[in-house]
Amino acid sequence: MSEFIMAQANGRTIPLEDKIFGISRLAKEMIAEKGKDAVTNATIGALLDDEGKLVVLSSVVEVLRNLTPEDYAEYAPIGGTPEFKTSIKKATFGSYEPKCFTEAVATPGGTGAIRNTIANYTAIGDQVLTSDWFWATYNSIAGEIGRSVTTYTLFDKEGRFNVKAFETKINELLMKQDSLMIILNTPAHNPTGYTFTLEDWDQILAAVEAAAGQDKKVALLVDVAYIDFAGDGIEYRKFMPKLENLPKNILPIIAYSLSKTFTLYGMRCGAMICMTPDKQIADEFVRVTQFSARASWSNCTRASMVVLTKIYDDLKLLEKVNEEREFYREVLVKRGKAFEEEAAKVGLEIVPFDSGFFASIPCENPDEIGKKLQAEGIFLVPLAKGLRVSVASVSEERCRMLPAKILAAMK
Repeated sequence: MSEFIMAQANGRTIPLEDKIFGISRLAKEMIAEKGKDAVTNATIGALLDDEGKLVVLSSVVEVLRNLTPEDYAEYAPIGGTPEFKTSIKKATFGSYEPKCFTEAVATPGGTGAIRNTIANYTAIGDQVLTSDWFWATYNSIAGEIGRSVTTYTLFDKEGRFNVKAFETKINELLMKQDSLMIILNTPAHNPTGYTFTLEDWDQILAAVEAAAGQDKKVALLVDVAYIDFAGDGIEYRKFMPKLENLPKNILPIIAYSLSKTFTLYGMRCGAMICMTPDKQIADEFVRVTQFSARASWSNCTRASMVVLTKIYDDLKLLEKVNEEREFYREVLVKRGKAFEEEAAKVGLEIVPFDSGFFASIPCENPDEIGKKLQAEGIFLVPLAKGLRVSVASVSEERCRMLPAKILAAMK
């Protein structure tokens, strides 16, 4: 007798459990059984200290503790409070001041920005383009609203950005679609840690302009979730002026999250920010994305909006937050470099890595290798093309231990 299923599939493939959270659950179960010293849980997409505790900026916590009931209990406007919109633009752009129209709409983290960009700048049935190394949740977000994800090969044989593969894919897609959304996760790409160079950006934008011409529409979503843990804030924002005055049929949208930068993961707040030389397009952006927000999550947490506003209204507090973040950024940098150095030493191939929360290892049969490592108390995330290691969630010592263990499991 077949199983009775009440829910509609609607073209979706729905797993019994989210893959990353499922593997992390297994790691926690082993910790409960054997103790934390016997387990390395490198699945978590959050910054943990060397004892495995979540890093939360104390300067941000202090602001939270001083909120009034009205600061957290009252509904926020759908698009975010006016003060929040001003503050999150400052957080996103840093010292850079865009010479174009910019509008911000609040979202529940970067995930909400991705969802609303797909919903408003692609048609049902369209394919969304990203690289072949990508955050698997893109598939879930697109599939949930009747779209799908397709990829281009991110790296060429020399480990550089594969502009030829990128050009070929966008031309192929725009031959059959009137619009295209491209997701670029940089700097400190999840899952590889790669950062697009300024030369990469020139190649990307030239390819997009050539393919779009005057009659095709392209939404260029730049997911900068890890930007403030990638490195120098000014250096890693140098690509932004290149997005200022593109043709009006190419719309850059920045997805910015408070999760990593301000360690407010659970408060689910961020924004999508458009950059366009055309005021009408900027106004339309606000209207359509707020409509989609109302139809999905309605509005975001006011408390996180107030926290960000208070930080940017107080220069001394902002300086304190930045200094505290810089300390932990250096911890993260040391872990990433330790993993990279040890991989080179033992002969483990990794995907080109610059900085950030994650590094990746290309391999065949990643699920099989992942299970072999789990038997040894090492938990990584299997991807389509290899394994992802969260250097953010394990100590520098364990980052140095992992490459040899992974290489042994691959043999």
